[in-house]
Amino acid sequence: MPEFDMPGHAASWCVGYPEVCPSSSCKEPLNIAKNGTFDLIEGVLREVSSGKRSSKESPSGLFPDDFMHLGGDEVNTKCWKETDSTKKWLAERNMSADDGYAYFVKRAAELARKQGRRVVQWVEVFEHFRERLDKQTVIHVWKEKETLKEVVELGFDALLSNGFGSKSWYLDHLDVVWDNVYKNEPCTGLPLEVCMKKVLGGQGEMWGETVDISDLESTVWPRMAAIAERLWSPKEVNNVTAAESRLAHFRCLLNARGVRSAPVTYGEARSAANGPGSCQQIVPAGKDKSGDPTMPSVCRETQPCCANAWAIVAAAFIQIA
Repeated sequence: MPEFDMPGHAASWCVGYPEVCPSSSCKEPLNIAKNGTFDLIEGVLREVSSGKRSSKESPSGLFPDDFMHLGGDEVNTKCWKETDSTKKWLAERNMSADDGYAYFVKRAAELARKQGRRVVQWVEVFEHFRERLDKQTVIHVWKEKETLKEVVELGFDALLSNGFGSKSWYLDHLDVVWDNVYKNEPCTGLPLEVCMKKVLGGQGEMWGETVDISDLESTVWPRMAAIAERLWSPKEVNNVTAAESRLAHFRCLLNARGVRSAPVTYGEARSAANGPGSCQQIVPAGKDKSGDPTMPSVCRETQPCCANAWAIVAAAFIQIA
């Protein structure tokens, strides 16, 4: 599911289409005073959706999923109030900047719906409209988890990201460890049948302020896997000790496939390993002495596989030299 965040977090649009921003020095929110802004949005959405509803039998668009995320979060309308053209547009319609925000997110959502997509918007949009919001809108909750209960009680479907506290699913919070992430049960405080029906899923967020290409993978993994298991597991599957062995096994698979997942046990995300012995490799499934099949197991630091891995690296350096 793609997200096209608007009207805030959208200054990058000004690079290719400077006319959709209020001015060269005040770039966001996007320019509400020009129909061209909405023409561009409609064109982008049509490009990714092919302008029609998608299905498994007949997928359409670059992103064939039926959901379209339109953002709507953290919009600072100061720019509209300080730029002559947008200030005039609002005054002519007897609208406040907050009214303008409501107009913008509603008009953008209508454009997506006309192209057969179900709209997802951040919880700020819900906070503004509440029960007046189209009930087909999916509310993406990132604020206090109590907001999720309020959203579903008003009849909306929801997604959970939960950006606050020690159990946050915001992966840029480097001090949040995997086992706390795993303990973040989406259905807490909700009747199970309501949660199963109205909470469609969730996601971990990796915002770019604290990463670059050198540490992206080790910041995201393995914590993202803990979020995934929490979301697809029944509520009663919550044993952290049992989950740790599964996570260690999955971390091995990631490493073997070239994904630089951090160790499972760490002080904070992407912490350095404790030494070469922290590497883990998969010992393939086989048979024990009696001939019974065995499950794949994790090669840990006390076993020789890690030393073998370092021997290969050393040999490679010798060849290069």
